[in-house]
Amino acid sequence: MKKLSNIFLGKKILVYGLGKSGISTYKFLKKSSDVYLFDDNHRINFKYNQKIISLKKIKKINFDRIIISPGIDISNCKLSKFLNNNLLKIHTDLDVLFSFYDNKSITITGTNGKSTTAKILHDALTDQKRDSRLIGNIGNPVLAEKNITKKTIFVIEASSYQLDYSRIFRSKYAVILNITSDHIERHKSLNNYVDAKFKLLKSQNRGSFAYIKKDDELITKKIKKNKYKAKIYKVQTSNLNKKFDKIYNKYFISDGNKENLLFIFEIASKLKLNKKKLIRSINRFKGLDYRQQIIFDKKNLTIINDSKSTSFASSESVLKNLNGAYWILGGIPKKGDKFKLSKTKCKNLKAFIFGSHSKKFLEILKNKLKVKSFKNMEETLKVIFSEITIQKSEKNIIFFSPAGASFDSFRNFEDRGNYFNQLVKKYINAK
Repeated sequence: MKKLSNIFLGKKILVYGLGKSGISTYKFLKKSSDVYLFDDNHRINFKYNQKIISLKKIKKINFDRIIISPGIDISNCKLSKFLNNNLLKIHTDLDVLFSFYDNKSITITGTNGKSTTAKILHDALTDQKRDSRLIGNIGNPVLAEKNITKKTIFVIEASSYQLDYSRIFRSKYAVILNITSDHIERHKSLNNYVDAKFKLLKSQNRGSFAYIKKDDELITKKIKKNKYKAKIYKVQTSNLNKKFDKIYNKYFISDGNKENLLFIFEIASKLKLNKKKLIRSINRFKGLDYRQQIIFDKKNLTIINDSKSTSFASSESVLKNLNGAYWILGGIPKKGDKFKLSKTKCKNLKAFIFGSHSKKFLEILKNKLKVKSFKNMEETLKVIFSEITIQKSEKNIIFFSPAGASFDSFRNFEDRGNYFNQLVKKYINAK
């Protein structure tokens, strides 16, 4: 644990946002610093209520540091004016982690594939008796881990929100899997979004390693414009099918997941992981809920739940590897999002659009493939199951990959994915 020049020890600190991240930050710092709490929801039920202070009191205290949760948008929150007047004091839990620990860290970001890549790498390290901790957007909150030793390796999934507000965080290994247009509503522009991702590389020093996708347009453009101190590895993601002869796990059918594996192989080599054991870990990987998850695979029907998909790019990485499918999509389309698969690739695809934003999806897809629209998800599945007879000789694939945000009808992508699973159970049991 670091002690010298720790910028949080003994300081007056405001923790803003009392979700899992904020609560774990408070618990981590409360013994070494004077910590106060604030949340936009003043009715939040929290056992440390006496530490929650009012907006009036916040303005009277001269805080040394302000640690904000990733979900806080400083341009649209109750403390917006206060935060904009104190920008240099803003930090994240990643900054706290870096201040207290100098352990080896592998930080993974990108538009798609972060969680899967982080989980497989963590599993591989654990299987080979390394003390790996999976933290960040996946696993435990960044500061919730106990019994950290010098040998502990942090595998971190970092969002653009976390990286954007981090000021001093630095990672020995940095990974940018891919970048496509996303979260523009929050970042205001594509350039800002790309900049947030690249803070991960910008903060690295000599002796660090960065892994980026070689043939990613936005990444290539950014790399050419700037100089970085880390040794950069450009991961070649073409000729994918030639590189996976020993991988038989069905989860890795999509190009996107195959690309994730290429990054894992590169990093595993640097970490001196045994390749045979690594492949064994990959083949045992069961996937993550709502991320290209095979929820039914019997007789002549396969059903894939990819509720996490909130953009066309995410859905396309699987669609181009499917020889025909009933593709279910809907939700809130991303601003400026485009469907890039050719008509040839869409030849055997049928799109079933549900929800209040169907018209927007129809406009984008109508000249590419066969499209039908429905009021809701239940109505959509009812029609699809009426078209499919499970005993039919040809293989049927139902691919639920919404390509849009979930907030039109659901709390989050997990809520949406769970609802889809419940509907599938209903129709499967009725067969």
